[in-house]
This record gives sequence, structure tokens and C-alpha cells, in this order.
Amino acid sequence: MITNDIELFKKLLSFRSVTPYDDGLFDFVDEYMGDKWHIEKLDFGVVKNRVYTKKFSDKALNLCFAGHIDVVPAGDGWSSDPFVPIEKDGTITARGTQDMKSGVASMLYACKHIAKFDGTITILLTSDEEGDAVDGTVRVLEYMKAKNILPDFAVVAEPTCENIFGDTIKIGRRGSINGYLDVQGVQGHAAYPQKAVNPIDLIAPILSQISNKDLDNGDEFFAPSKLVITDIRAGMEATNVTPNNLKLMLNVRNSTKTDQKDVRNLIDGLCENLNYKFHMTQGSYPFVTNKGSYIVKKLQKSIKHILNIDTNYSTAGGTSDARFFASFDVDVVEFGVINDKIHSVNESTNIYEVSHLTKVFEELLKEF
Repeated sequence: MITNDIELFKKLLSFRSVTPYDDGLFDFVDEYMGDKWHIEKLDFGVVKNRVYTKKFSDKALNLCFAGHIDVVPAGDGWSSDPFVPIEKDGTITARGTQDMKSGVASMLYACKHIAKFDGTITILLTSDEEGDAVDGTVRVLEYMKAKNILPDFAVVAEPTCENIFGDTIKIGRRGSINGYLDVQGVQGHAAYPQKAVNPIDLIAPILSQISNKDLDNGDEFFAPSKLVITDIRAGMEATNVTPNNLKLMLNVRNSTKTDQKDVRNLIDGLCENLNYKFHMTQGSYPFVTNKGSYIVKKLQKSIKHILNIDTNYSTAGGTSDARFFASFDVDVVEFGVINDKIHSVNESTNIYEVSHLTKVFEELLKEF
């Protein structure tokens, strides 16, 4: 029997729930939440999703806690079995401690043990966040929209804090634009460069104008959208042959002030005299929740009450499933333990952070 949030945390860590598999973790959570919670199982192929709902009153308010139970592969070099949590000096080491079974444990424990709430509490969990994320949270939200049961507010318990637990909440995320540039030349013998058109020579003057370039000035919540070159390749690994073409890949983690059109205009303007092709894909879109939103203010107040810390706003980092809530016009905020070891060997977090994350969530539920 699970008697506290740390026991629950350790139990969740013991499942080898590498994306997209749950390793039986959802069966455990189904049983843990009990028959007082309505459970909907929304599985798509090997991806499993769960929606746990409990209606406490007739008020229309619906608050959702969301997260993922899947983790990235452990990798080599661990000091112990990454799926056998080891506690030492107040720290627990295992894959998923920070990202994000700590947040899942705290939300489950807080929601299960809350005595009353003025509305409905929903918990949304997926096994498809660290992977393609196409059959996870977004599919569940589509289902909820079709049934007219989308939540009013959402808390995603991803690890957000930077230096001290409680110092940072995320009220938005940057988008991610991927660009693919192909510059055509004319292959030839290195001894006769005048008979060839080397695409490396063509792209060289342009690199300094795009590499690490700020595309906007940022704002109160976002750092400048920066263009980063991630790959360049040309040739056939022969020293006496100039290449026929060059391929360049780039990424822009964009704010709401920059979009694909801006990137296109930059590349087209610089490459207008070249024989080139350029296309883009959008991995995710930027969003920001108004800092005056009810959920932001209530979470800040709960953190202040429990930890006596004034939180900072952030939109830094990669993507998370919070972006899907935003796309359905749900005010969403992220808050979790310190983020300094996610996806690393010997990933760990300390018990204080997990137990106090639970307390913050309990306070949020009590005061909401």
C-alpha cells in the first residue's frame, strides 16, 4: 500500500516506461486512483493515454493536471540500475526522476487526497511525449473537445525550476522551425576549379549573415528568436573532387514575433543569385499564457505560501505538451522540480523538491 508521495514516486520510477510503452504503469495508476475516479482509456496503437476525472461539485470549473509517464532510454554509464530507484542522502536516482515522474507523483497524490474542490479535477497522462507526440496529449484533447469536456485551466508538471526549487514557472514555450537549404553547383576536378562551380564557395559569404543570427529582439517573456545552423555537408569525401551540391540544415526556436515567413524572406534574399531550394517544417508553434491569467496568479500564490519564493516567468527550453493545451485555447502553466539533469546519466532529484511540489499542488487545489 502506498502511504505517501515519495513511496508513490519510487513506485512510478520502477516501471521501464520508455517511449511509447508504459510497462504496466497505467494499470498500477488505475488501481491507485481507485473507483472514485472515472477512468477513460484512450489508446492509439502502442501509445496509451489515461484521463482520470472526479466531479466534486456542480460548478462548471474544470482544472486539469497533465504530464507524461514515458521516459527516454537510459543509456550507458549509470552507477546503478536506472529503473531501480536509489535513495541516498535525501536524493533519489533513477531515469525519469526529473522528467517527469516527480511531477506525475505529486499531481496524483495531491489530487487523490484532496477532500473537496469547487468543480471538477481532471488528470491527463500520456506515454507519448518524449517521442513523436502525435498519439498522446493532442489526441486526447481532440477527443475532449469533441465531447465538450475540455478543461478551463491546466498545469503541466514538467521540471521548470532553474537554481532554487520554486524560482521558475513557465507560461509559454518557443516554437521550433526546421529549415533545409540545398545549394546546387557543378562538380569538377579540384585541379581545375575554373571548370566547376563549388557550392561551398557560394555559401561561404552567406554563413556569417545567418549563423547564430537574432531574427527579432525578443520581449518580456521571450529571448530573441535565433537562427542556428545545425548541419552542413557536401562532397563525396574525396580530396580531388569539388562537390556538386551542398545541403545545410538550420533550426529557429522562435518567439511569437518571428514565423516561417520571416525565415523565408531572409534566406530568399541572401540566396537570390544562387541555384537553390529551401523548405521548412514547423515542429511546434510558440505560445504564451497571459501572466494575469487566473491559473498563473493562483499557482504563484500557492508557491509563495508553501515556499516563500517569488517565482520568475520563463518560456525557455524545448517543447512540452503544454503547447497542445494552448492550441485548444486552454490557459496553461508549467511547474515542477529543478531541471538540471533531465535525460542525463544518473538523473536524480531530491525528496524535498518532490514533497514540496506535492504541497504546492495541494495548496493550489485548496485555494482554487
